[in-house]
Amino acid sequence: MTTTRKRVLSGMQASGRLHLGNWLGALENWNALQTQYDCFFFVADWHALSSNYADTSRIREYVRDMLIDWLAAGIDPERATVFIQSQVSDHAVLHLLFSMMIPVSWLERNPTYKEKQEEIKERDLSTYGFLGYPVLQAADILLYKPDFVPVGKDQLPHLELTRELARRFNGLYRPVFPEPQEHLTKFPKVLGTDGRKMSKSYGNAINLSDTEPVVRQKLKTMITDPARVRRHDPGNPDVCPVYDFHKIFSPLPVIEQINRDCRKAAIGCIDCKKLVADRVVERLAPMWDIRAALTQQPGRLDAVVEDGRRRATTVSSQTMAEVRDAMKI
Repeated sequence: MTTTRKRVLSGMQASGRLHLGNWLGALENWNALQTQYDCFFFVADWHALSSNYADTSRIREYVRDMLIDWLAAGIDPERATVFIQSQVSDHAVLHLLFSMMIPVSWLERNPTYKEKQEEIKERDLSTYGFLGYPVLQAADILLYKPDFVPVGKDQLPHLELTRELARRFNGLYRPVFPEPQEHLTKFPKVLGTDGRKMSKSYGNAINLSDTEPVVRQKLKTMITDPARVRRHDPGNPDVCPVYDFHKIFSPLPVIEQINRDCRKAAIGCIDCKKLVADRVVERLAPMWDIRAALTQQPGRLDAVVEDGRRRATTVSSQTMAEVRDAMKI
């Protein structure tokens, strides 16, 4: 007797190169999920337009790089459906239909709407696309009727808006959409080289596609305990971003040794950084090998994308048939 696996859906916006934060915060979780669930993972290239509409010159490059990074990090197209959002036109159609019925007030209360406008002041984000991106997000999710959507706690309001749209549609017409539940993920806080959260927009990221010399150089520049000015000054690992990297990448005996030695000034920051750089390179090296092979085999990546488009479209077209029947259009 066989049982149907529950479905999970998640995506990433193609707005830049993936970094360690994306890998540790999302891709490692996806790796685990694909062994347990029927997973759909998509590259959200249309979502990238919500804040990058004025310069689309690198979106195709980012899409391809993202797919290579996914496969290099262990996402398996034999176990998960991997596809590109813009290649499945049903995303746009359902987004249009949802936009006809969602109250503007629902979008204006989105907590990240004002926050992003303040954070990215150099771009004009007073567009419908930016205000309405949660509608596209809801369409992305509901097309595939997932049971779970992996999110951190800060993303729960977005998922609740998706459920509200599902309820509104089901109430106006007839029940079509289930209400997806959150699959809460504890994203590790990965700090960038400047001590802030690692982010493409901050320019403080260590990218998965960086070469070994670049990774080592970036880690050399990483800030440490600001109060430790000289080599013989005792340090405080609790406020040191490099120590945070050790807690992620180094084995427990090394973490404990660094903690003791730093507090006694028995190890300098340069040596501490070199130790963690060795661990980061050790973890990234297998991915670099796979990445290099994929870069030399563009046909393989094209085949993955085409197979993913076909499998995603099979599901999305069935959902859209139900939507049209419910709406009598």
